[in-house]
Amino acid sequence: MSSSRIRSAALLAPLLALAIPAAALAQPVKHEPIKNIVLVHGAWVDASGWRPVYDILTKKGFHVTMVQEPLTGFADDVAATKRVLAEQNGPCVLVAHSYGGSVVTEAGADPKVAALVYVAAHAPDVGEDEAALGKTMPSVTQKQPGDIVKTADGYTYLQPAVFPSHFAADLPAAQARFEARSQMPTAASVFSTPLTVAAWRTKPSWGIVAGSDEIINPDLERFYYKRAGSHTTVLKGASHSVYESRPREVAAVIEQAALHAGEATK
Repeated sequence: MSSSRIRSAALLAPLLALAIPAAALAQPVKHEPIKNIVLVHGAWVDASGWRPVYDILTKKGFHVTMVQEPLTGFADDVAATKRVLAEQNGPCVLVAHSYGGSVVTEAGADPKVAALVYVAAHAPDVGEDEAALGKTMPSVTQKQPGDIVKTADGYTYLQPAVFPSHFAADLPAAQARFEARSQMPTAASVFSTPLTVAAWRTKPSWGIVAGSDEIINPDLERFYYKRAGSHTTVLKGASHSVYESRPREVAAVIEQAALHAGEATK
C-alpha cells in the first residue's frame, strides 16, 4: 500500500470509530415485554372473578397475581395492592376493574408499575372521588338508588334480585345468581375518599369501555380514558362483568399493555 493510502486510512479510522456508535444509537430500542401482571377487583366482588383472564395470561407465560382487597376502607385496599406490588420481581402491568380503578390510580405511582389497564373502571384525578364523578354521568344503578343497600355499620351491597341484570347481564344466569349471593359488602366510605395521587398522569394506560355497563356509565368510562390519554377499546354489548364475560378481549388488551408499556411515554 502506498504511503498516501496509509495516511488516508489513518485519518479515516477515528471518524469510523465515532460513526459506529452513532449508527448503533439510531437503531430502534427493543423493549422486553413485561411478564408480571397484577389484577385488582372492584366493589362487591372478590378476585376469583379474574380466573378466566388469569388462565389465558398464564398460558401465554405471564406471571399473574390477584389482589384480594378487604374492601374495608380505601387506604386498606391501597395498602393491600402495594403489598402485592412489593413482592413483584420486576416491572408490572397493574390492572383494575370498577372501583379498583381508584385503587390502582393511587397505588400505581409505585415505581414497579410500568403501565395501567382500566377495565370498566373509575380513574379519578387528585382531589376527586368516584361518587361525585358518578353523579355527573349517572349509571342505570345510580338512577335507582334503592338497588344499593347500606348496612347499619356503613357497608354496601347490590340487591341480589337486581345484581344479575345490573352487574352481570351477559353471564350465565346461574353464575350471576351465585355471584349475587356471594357479594363482599364494601365500606361506603371507599366511594367518597378523594385521591391524593393520579398515576395515569405519569404512567401509560389502556382502558376498556363496557358498552352496556349499568354500574358505571360507559360515557364516564370514555371520559376517564380520554382525559388520561389511554389506548381505548370499546366492547359493545358488554356488561360491568366484562372481565368475566369477555376474558379473551380483556386479556388481549392487558397483553398489549405488557408488550408496549416500555415504548409508551406520558
